[in-house]
Amino acid sequence: MKIQALDIQSGERIVAYCNNKMQACKVQQVLNQGQDNITLTVSTSVHYRHSTSCVIRFHRDAWVDLAD
Repeated sequence: MKIQALDIQSGERIVAYCNNKMQACKVQQVLNQGQDNITLTVSTSVHYRHSTSCVIRFHRDAWVDLAD
């Protein structure tokens, strides 16, 4: 299922590039909803309870895949 980037909320799980890999990420915070871009802080859980945080940007009109 896809959602428009403008409608992404904290706590949702999306599919995005984080650390050069396409993976499921949980949105921690919506940092900025500027005129052209949406900036998000996301985290991804990896084996052994190791979590990585990334800052990612989407165009406001982009469609983003929700993770299952």
